[in-house]
Amino acid sequence: MSPTPPARRLRLGLPRRVFSQVLLMQVAIAAGVAVLATGLFLAPLSKQLDQEAMRRALAIAQTTAQDPEIAEGVLHTPPTEDGPVQKEAERIRHATRAEYIVVLDTRWVRWSHPTSSQIGHRVSTDPSDALAGKDVMEIDSGTLGRSARGKVPLYDADHRLVGAVSVGIAYDSVRARLLSAIPGLFAYAGGALAVGALAAWLISRRVQRQTRDLAFSDISALLAEREAMLHSIREGVVALDRGGRIRLLNDEARRLLGIGDESVGLSLDEALGAGRTTDVLAGRVTGTDLLTVRGQRVLVANRMPTDDGGAVATLRDRTELEQLGRELDSTRGLIDALRAQDHEHANRMHTLLGLLELEMYDDAVEFVGEVVGDHRVTAEQVTEKIQDPLLAALLVGKATVAAERGVALWVSERTRLPDRLIDPRGLVTVVGNLVDNALDAVAGTPHARVEVELRAEGRTVVLRVHDTGPGVPEDRRELVFTEGWSTKKPPAHGKRGIGLSLVRRFAERQGGSATVGTGNGGGAEFTVVLPEALTEALDEALDEVLDEALDEALTEPEPAPALGGYADSGAAVPAPRSGEPGAAPVDGPARAEEEAR
Repeated sequence: MSPTPPARRLRLGLPRRVFSQVLLMQVAIAAGVAVLATGLFLAPLSKQLDQEAMRRALAIAQTTAQDPEIAEGVLHTPPTEDGPVQKEAERIRHATRAEYIVVLDTRWVRWSHPTSSQIGHRVSTDPSDALAGKDVMEIDSGTLGRSARGKVPLYDADHRLVGAVSVGIAYDSVRARLLSAIPGLFAYAGGALAVGALAAWLISRRVQRQTRDLAFSDISALLAEREAMLHSIREGVVALDRGGRIRLLNDEARRLLGIGDESVGLSLDEALGAGRTTDVLAGRVTGTDLLTVRGQRVLVANRMPTDDGGAVATLRDRTELEQLGRELDSTRGLIDALRAQDHEHANRMHTLLGLLELEMYDDAVEFVGEVVGDHRVTAEQVTEKIQDPLLAALLVGKATVAAERGVALWVSERTRLPDRLIDPRGLVTVVGNLVDNALDAVAGTPHARVEVELRAEGRTVVLRVHDTGPGVPEDRRELVFTEGWSTKKPPAHGKRGIGLSLVRRFAERQGGSATVGTGNGGGAEFTVVLPEALTEALDEALDEVLDEALDEALTEPEPAPALGGYADSGAAVPAPRSGEPGAAPVDGPARAEEEAR
């Protein structure tokens, strides 16, 4: 029998749903604001009503004191309940709805009062200020209870002080006015609370839609998981807001783009600068798996818009894959060239075999010499003009491939390049890309020819590759250097349009340029200028001097050493005798020979 599960305790606190939490908090805030506003309004309202009641009592007292019958009655009649002062004061009291009007003389004796029995008695509150000629406003308690009071002096026709007038307004009437205003205030406060609750509900619904009705804990967990996922994947991720500003970068995106956290909040143009990479990420270039070059890296970019008007772009590093693809293309080309060479070699062997079978030995020797001599002459001409071994080997190999494709690859007579390159591998990439493009351009054309010129102008290297192909139209001369643009069919491993872009990037990184124009006789002519590509000529001169000195030292005949001595720098030095410093110890026959000597 399974145990009874423990009773679930009732949890008191905020609900888990974001919608409920936001609605509850905003309603509580609206209610608190309404109550606070009502309290802040009621506090000055009570004080304002008190001030208004005291000013009204003072105004009634001043009006009563200005009545000449009051002053005359105090001077010439006794204080009685049917006297002229009582009658006039009661008339004014009823007309103004005051609680009481008390007229007293300078001895504090009442001449009027709402209660007739109080007439002729002294007042219960001190009227000294009024009898001193001052107007008084106050909230005080007397025989009729708490009231708002106004007291003024009473003068006769000759402006002689004959007494004072005290008027009171019941405090209960002030409180009643205050209480009568509260329902209206609560009505306004309730209306404000209702409007606030409605606004809170609308805001909560919007928050609910934007957060997919998740709990705050779920949102926090999703954010933590997102951070972990973004920084662990090996693809670059760039998030943009609706204004095109960078909102998020993961570690791989920072590495591929070469930017840091300081770029967050900047636009793509400010963070990356102008270029194809910026255009692709900004959505100005559309498509899938778009190729772009950033620095020395070949990137594949994809961009996906988001519901809020922003976008998320992903970047993949295709540099190594692109290099492998180009190497595969080169390998395939080399295999095709070797296959054609094998076929040509078989034809030559058959020719040689026929000459030998016909016993035409002299013709056979001459034929072999011509075949070997052609390759040797080509290699010697290249290495004589280009002293860098990598570039020389590249052009020799390209000449062989060109010959098999029916293209004449020439090295210009103006070519002179010393072995002082700072970055020979980079220049090999540039020359290889330009020669490959030229061979593709002239393939299948009559009298196909490609001419390469490499020359040094101080420390600047100027490269010129001219072909006899159809050339590049003037409106496309800048377009050919754009990443991903190509007129050739893409290879099996991916896309084209990278080689010329890398050429220009390499040239610009060296502070140079890469341009295309029309050569003499038509065709395209690519020119690459690389400043500061060679080391100082002094290093070469110093190397030559050191080489000559070393050659002289090695070829100078070494003089025979003197008997008993040794040679040092070509000079004979006597050997030290026994017992002298530097002499080796002599024992046995050696010592006897030394003594005999």
